[in-house]
Amino acid sequence: MLNPTNTFKAALYSQSPEALYGIWAGFAGSYGTEIVATVGYDWMLIDGEHAPNTVPSILNQLQAVAPYDCQPVVRAVNSDTALIKQLLDVGAQTLMIPMVESAEQARQLVQAMRYPPYGIRGVGGGLTRATRWDGVENYLQTAHQSLCLIVQIESCKGVENAAEIAAVEGVDAVFVGPADLSVSMGYPGNPNHPDVQNSIRRTLEATHNAGKASGILAPRREDALRYRDWGCRFIAVAIDISLLRQAAVSTLAGYRSDTVEALGTPSGVTTY
Repeated sequence: MLNPTNTFKAALYSQSPEALYGIWAGFAGSYGTEIVATVGYDWMLIDGEHAPNTVPSILNQLQAVAPYDCQPVVRAVNSDTALIKQLLDVGAQTLMIPMVESAEQARQLVQAMRYPPYGIRGVGGGLTRATRWDGVENYLQTAHQSLCLIVQIESCKGVENAAEIAAVEGVDAVFVGPADLSVSMGYPGNPNHPDVQNSIRRTLEATHNAGKASGILAPRREDALRYRDWGCRFIAVAIDISLLRQAAVSTLAGYRSDTVEALGTPSGVTTY
């Protein structure tokens, strides 16, 4: 058995000018995630940072979406190497790690993704779904070919070090977090502040100059199109939880005029 191809990673490295459009999966359950996987998005983010996910629940979602073309990206809660090992072992091929602020931290993450002598990932062998329980030939030698590391820059320090972070060998892409960056810069809840936008653009340019792909979360269409014009290769344009809430508010508002005033406009979204 061959190691499954990571088509998301392949798309990042392709010469296609088309952006990859994704959706945040935050319900932490396989049923909702599978529904999202059938819609046609290029990729989805299974969120282990702000959604109530655990390694078993992430495994369930990876299994649920495996038959579909929508490629899963798993965001870990932090940069813990033991957690990274577990997520890789259950079959995650693309990991996003939040709050990366230095090239040294990025190099440590690359090591966590690779087996010795090039890294520190522990060998699970026949215990792991990633190896198809020892069914994948030469997994130890070929695993790195299918694994994709996305580092998330979302602080002033990360922006300052963006060029050095993006240049680290083994980092495949950089993902900007507008909400945390706006807080870090002193503009909480205002990622469209000109200073924040300037920092986002600087980070994207530094990433592209290093020859790496960039991504961002932008549920508002005007933001997504602007970031696409700035060269973002993969853009999350929807959040499943927000979509449900917006639809629920809009439906009820058709029967009760006080709904929108009480619950907020259904167009309101947060860019995490």
